[in-house]
Amino acid sequence: MNEIDPVHRFSAEAVRKLDTPTDGGMPGGMNDVARQVASQYRRDTMSPIMVSGVLRMVEFAVLFLSGLGVYFYFVGFFNYFAWQYPLTIAAASFLAVVLLDVTDCYQIVSLMRPIANFGRLLLVWAGTFALMALTAFVMKISENYSRLLFGTWFAVGFILIFGLRLVMSKLIRRWARDGHMERRAVIVGGGKAAEALIRSVERQPYNDIRICGIFDDRSDKRSPPIVAGYPKLGTISELIEFARVARIDMLIVSLPLTAESRVLQLLKKLWVLPVDIRLSAHSNALQFRPRAYSYIGSVPMLDIFDKPINDWDSVAKRAFDIVFSLIGIVVFSPVMLATAIAIKLDSKGPVLFRQKRHGFNNEVIEVYKFRSMYADRSDPTARQTVTKNDPRVTRVGRFIRKTSIDELPQFFNSLLGSLSLVGPRPHAIAAQSHNLLYNEVVDGYFARHKVKPGVTGWAQINGWRGEMDTNEKIRMRTEYDLYYIENWSMLFDLRILFLTPIRLLNTENAY
Repeated sequence: MNEIDPVHRFSAEAVRKLDTPTDGGMPGGMNDVARQVASQYRRDTMSPIMVSGVLRMVEFAVLFLSGLGVYFYFVGFFNYFAWQYPLTIAAASFLAVVLLDVTDCYQIVSLMRPIANFGRLLLVWAGTFALMALTAFVMKISENYSRLLFGTWFAVGFILIFGLRLVMSKLIRRWARDGHMERRAVIVGGGKAAEALIRSVERQPYNDIRICGIFDDRSDKRSPPIVAGYPKLGTISELIEFARVARIDMLIVSLPLTAESRVLQLLKKLWVLPVDIRLSAHSNALQFRPRAYSYIGSVPMLDIFDKPINDWDSVAKRAFDIVFSLIGIVVFSPVMLATAIAIKLDSKGPVLFRQKRHGFNNEVIEVYKFRSMYADRSDPTARQTVTKNDPRVTRVGRFIRKTSIDELPQFFNSLLGSLSLVGPRPHAIAAQSHNLLYNEVVDGYFARHKVKPGVTGWAQINGWRGEMDTNEKIRMRTEYDLYYIENWSMLFDLRILFLTPIRLLNTENAY
């Protein structure tokens, strides 16, 4: 039998093109039980990947600084400084972290069991010194280094690293117990298959998955209200809102691959959420190549969708936003000051206009703009689209809207974190096209909110900015936004950011 590529089989494009109509990802109401369960979870959780990533940096720093400390202990602070020692110490510290990573010493299971991994840690640290000695021998420079110094560093460095891991194991266990470090999962689909899956996941030692409940459209006769001790909290439509409120990290679909039509129907509703979506493969007779699976312990899963811009990507993007937002504020501060004065002289009212818009995960955020309308005729809900020669727009407002100067205060939104510099443009909560909300016009519209919205975006530099006066325009803007989400990279963000001033010269649709 030919093996099927699960990623191609359930691609985002395939799900979006499914003909059967759905709610397009529009949040449904939750029942009281689901709302109570969702509200109990902490919002300040840490990702296990982030924890292990930070530990890599901390261990490199500990090894490097301990090596320098040993060097200065033997040589003294004010004596001759041999540059090759710090360079060698830094290289050895980096090599040790790489080897620890390769040998899975940064997996959460290993971090929770430092005593069981004592031998592996010692072997990696000894291997680092063996490679250093081999390199020095081959380069004929071994006589230039102090054996006593490096022997002392070997002992001090290992004691510090092992001690650090003992402390980390206690912290990780406490964080896991308190719900501070966990991956929250929901089982989609009930019955015997869900029960077998839950039992398999629970048997995995030291796993960081917290099952929050079960959601299934089927009646209690076909899908019991309690499975393996976990309640059925509602239907798939209710799951949309539950996942957002409870900050769910993963949806595990407990359905066989043979139920392809039902799986696709579920994915068509669920793909709009900023979560990892996995298809349980623990009971499927059809076997794929090992690299096609991800695992919770030893339980195999097929990866259907991954949460976009997650973990270290999100850290890099946040750093990008802070740096370039500060640059933008400094560079455009004269323009913003002049604009504020012009607005005050042109009409009565505040300089800034604050508008409620949809942000990441469909949350409501407040976006700053320079006021471009008369204060008594402004439309915070954006129910009435601004059109050409709109009488509500002031003289200054007409100019700053044409040139997008009215958007400059959003550098502060980006700096504070409610917006990103690059991403899908946030729309007002009640924005409409022909008396229909945008999510009623575009199927899967809320998938735009899988990432943080941006000051500029891929749709804007491709001409889809300004007035959204036709259904086709909002559909095209959404398509470009989804393309950005599915193809994001730091280089893509840089490209969009630097193309934005050039493309803004086209003011055809900006009123």
